[in-house]
Amino acid sequence: MKINVMTDILEANDRIAAGNADVFGKNRNLVLNLMSSPGSGKTTLLEKTAEALRGKLCLGVITGDVETSRDAKRLRKYKLPVVQLTTGSDCHLDANMITYALPHIDLKKIDILIIENVGNLVCPAGFKLGEDYKIMMLSVTEGDEKPLKYPQMFRESSLLLINKIDLLEYTNFNLKEAKANVRKVNSKMDIIDISCTTGDGISDWIAWLNRHYQKKFGSKARA
Repeated sequence: MKINVMTDILEANDRIAAGNADVFGKNRNLVLNLMSSPGSGKTTLLEKTAEALRGKLCLGVITGDVETSRDAKRLRKYKLPVVQLTTGSDCHLDANMITYALPHIDLKKIDILIIENVGNLVCPAGFKLGEDYKIMMLSVTEGDEKPLKYPQMFRESSLLLINKIDLLEYTNFNLKEAKANVRKVNSKMDIIDISCTTGDGISDWIAWLNRHYQKKFGSKARA
């Protein structure tokens, strides 16, 4: 008798994720699953996003790490509702973890909820959380071949943020080649070049958020 354990796990996860999505819909939350390798700049992006959205759209964050609550502490300085999930040995968040986090955050006061996944280029892509969109971040210090080496992450995502473009001249990262590799995996993926350090491209990212919030709910926000 053959038992496909992973299929059973993913099917169970998908059912829980669907329940999360229902909750988010009832609370008028646009939900994004932010994924990347460690050190790509996810938390810095969230800091810049909090600054840019202040007084416009209400941002909330669920952040996942294997250990420590350092990211959550950084984000609370921006007066954001933040929930820290510490996974221990798990290299990704799953839908059940998000369900566990929901009672600890007031979704009625949030327009956009960003789930900062554990830094990993493999596991997070396979687990739905109830999100509207998966967002992939790739930094120029990682290598332009990553879309080909880890295709599922890019295939599952709707937007790619290429971060740290201020460091391009100090790396051998080929921006044109990276985008071509992305297109081989996901021809419909939006791509925005950004630098969370200098602020380049952040306005384009905020415009993407506004556009997709309005697409789902119209222009009315809570801020």
